[in-house]
Order: sequence, then C-alpha cells, then structure tokens
Amino acid sequence: MMGKLAAAALAADARVAEAKRLLAEALRDAQAGITGVRPPDPELRPGYLDTLARFGAERGGALYYAYLGSGLGKGALVELADGSVKYDFITGIGVHYLGHNHPALLAAGVDAALENTVMQGNLQQNVESEALARRLLDGANRKGAAMAHAFITSSGAMANENALKIAFQKKPGSDRVLAFAHGFAGRTLALSQVTDKPAYRQGLPQTLAVDYVPFYDESHPAESTAMAAAALQEHLARYPGRHAAMIFELIQGEGGGYVPGTADFFRALIHPLKAAGVAVHFDEIQTFGRTSELFAFQHFGLDEYADIVTLGKLTQACATLIRAEFKPKPGLISQTFTAPTIAIRSALAILDFIEGQGLLGKDGKIMRLSRHFTDKLRDLARRRPDLAAGPYGLGGMIAFTPLGGHPDRVAQYLKNLFEAGVIGFIAGGTPAKARFLLPVGGIAEADIDTAFPIIERVLVETAAQGGA
Repeated sequence: MMGKLAAAALAADARVAEAKRLLAEALRDAQAGITGVRPPDPELRPGYLDTLARFGAERGGALYYAYLGSGLGKGALVELADGSVKYDFITGIGVHYLGHNHPALLAAGVDAALENTVMQGNLQQNVESEALARRLLDGANRKGAAMAHAFITSSGAMANENALKIAFQKKPGSDRVLAFAHGFAGRTLALSQVTDKPAYRQGLPQTLAVDYVPFYDESHPAESTAMAAAALQEHLARYPGRHAAMIFELIQGEGGGYVPGTADFFRALIHPLKAAGVAVHFDEIQTFGRTSELFAFQHFGLDEYADIVTLGKLTQACATLIRAEFKPKPGLISQTFTAPTIAIRSALAILDFIEGQGLLGKDGKIMRLSRHFTDKLRDLARRRPDLAAGPYGLGGMIAFTPLGGHPDRVAQYLKNLFEAGVIGFIAGGTPAKARFLLPVGGIAEADIDTAFPIIERVLVETAAQGGA
C-alpha cells in the first residue's frame, strides 16, 4: 500500500535509518550511568524542591510524590531531576510498561515525528490507526470473542465513557448501570458515579444511577459468590429493564487492592445479566497485558460473554471494542482528538513486544516475574506477620498489606519507600495495601532481587517510627 508513496520513500531513506542508529547509540551512552538506586545530588536538590513547590502552586495541589523526572531512565530505573535514581515499580500507574526509554519506543517516536499529523482525530487519521484497530480486534478475538469494532481514544476514562454511551444507546429506556462495590472506572462526571468512592464525587451532581454488587472474597468463595448473585438479582428485580450494562473489573485495582475474581464467580453474574439483556463490559484499562493472556477475560475463559471491552494504560492509545450489534449510530462517538500519532505508533510497538518476546502464557515472563515477586512477599509475611500480610494480585498486578493496613501508616511507608528508592502506590480502603505495577518489558528477576531488600528495610524502619 505504501510502496509508491512519498511517505514510504521518507521512511526508507538511509538518513532516517542512520538518525535512528545515532539516537539509539546516544541513548545507550546516556543510560550507561544509570546502574542502580542513587540519592539526590545535593547541588541539584534545592532548585528541585523550589520547582516542585512552584508546580504545586501552579496546578493547585502538591504532587503525591516529590517526582519530577529528568526525562531519562533505563528499564525499571528512572532518573529524577534532582539526580536521584529510583526503581519504578508503579510505572505511572501502569503506563511505562516497557520501562523507561525503551529503544523500541525511541524508534516509534522518530517515525511519529516524521508524520504531519501530531494528533489524529475524527477528520484526519493515518494508516497506523487502522493497523492498531485491527491488531486489537485480532488480539481480542483469538480465543473466541466476537469483537467487531474498535474505537481508539486518548484516555481510559474516555474509553469507558464511550462504552457507557454505546451501552445506553443499544438499550433504549435504560438509565442505570451495575458495577462492583469498591470498583474504579474513572473520574469524569459520569464515571465518578460508577467509581465507588464518595470522596471522588464530592460536590458533583448525580449524573448516573449505579447499583453495586459485592466483589469476590477469596477467603469465602462460595458465600461471596452467592451474596453477589443475590445482590444482582435484587437490583435486576427492583429496576426491571433499566440496566444498560454491568462493568466488570476482573481484578479489582484501586478500590480492592488487586483482588482477582474467578471464572465461576464471574459466570454466576454473567448468566443472569445475559438473560436480562444487560451488556457485559470488561474494563481492561489496567488488566490488559498483565496476565497470562493478552486480555484478562481470556485468562478467565470468558471470551464468549464479552459485549464491550475497554483497554488502555500500557498501550498509550486507549480503545473501546464492541460486538457488531452494539455499533453506535452516527454521531454518538466522534472526537476531535483520538490519540497522538506517537501514542498510536507506540501502541503497535508495545503489542509487537508483548506478542513477540515471550511475555504471555502460564510460563511467560509476566507470570514468571509475578511468581518471583509474590514468593518474596509471601516469605516476608511468613517471617514478619506483624509487619506484612499477603500477597495479593495476579500477573503484573501485585500488592501486600503493610503495617496492619492502616491507611495513614501505609501512606507513610510508601513515602518512605519512595525516598529510599522504590516507587509503589497505595490501594484499597481499610485495610490499605501497597501495590506495584511492574514494568514488564523492562525488568528482570535481578531487579526484583535488588529492590526487595529496600522494600523490607523501609517496612521495618517505618514500623519503628510508629512504635510498632
């Protein structure tokens, strides 16, 4: 298709190839000095703190961590503008999937910079948008799902917004959705209603009616499944015909602290939903590319039930996938901006890496890293049950409960851990958990081995600070 185009001649130009080679060489040289955790440079620190304070005032609130990146990193390690280097085990809550400054993304960025469309959208999209849509549909359907359309967008929240609009239009007269208790779907005006955290919608008008179903409890599998099924039936009976969709977080993230369900649990809910004509929406914004399969619904064997699937984070460009019968009427889904060209090209490069570098499968890199990390957390909980419980999670989504799960103490632990050189984040409610999203494409078991003593040492130190 591109063979006779001027764009193809540019892409094949020897000068472009040489520029990529030189840039990759310069990147490798710059990364040579990033070899492990490093404290801040005393000469850079004062100016860094001044910049942080100004930025906090400008944006209307301080950053959660004192994190301003220099723009350079190497795999799981990232350099900050104060000269410190830290292990990034949260990856911007899941976006730095290949780690920092991966050469494949450098090449994708060069290709994107040569294109004349910075931000692709409703009226102007390039050929790589079609390539990404096709790749996502092929990936979703490889085990029996029937996704027919893919709508690319710029954020996970927008992908979920599009999903809601599609579901409501498909079922005229519906005005409610179902979601899991303690679930997270986003922070837009509508999605703040779905996200089961009142603080995130303080002062906002109600825009959407949401009915919550309790999530799976691995300590009481049969009881929690029965409880969830009963709650669902009660909602369906109370509001007959009024639910457009149920949003499934297959691994509860922010609210649950990386709690996975089971295939039997999900099927116990999906069957009555299908009977009632309620769409099944798998929210894979965080779970995509983090289990043994490309999609978590494939990991749980739920392919046949998928009506709507949303994905994002690690792909940079996000998307809403739907069955053919959910195809929206013209005008419902239309965005001036879908995603920048660099995000779309990066998504294709990341998919190439996932599918070509042995990441998937029960013995793929994702699950091997998961076992390696969780084994260490399990041993920590065995040796120091007074300080740690768990682990929790699945695949590249891992958590544990430090210091009894008191939210303030967990937050302090994570702040101390950040200062010591490892970045995680808080999740759950009470108990709170420390969660990690590993940079799967840029990390090795050796990185976990190096970072884990820091995780344990800071846990002990934080406990001592609190008198534990």
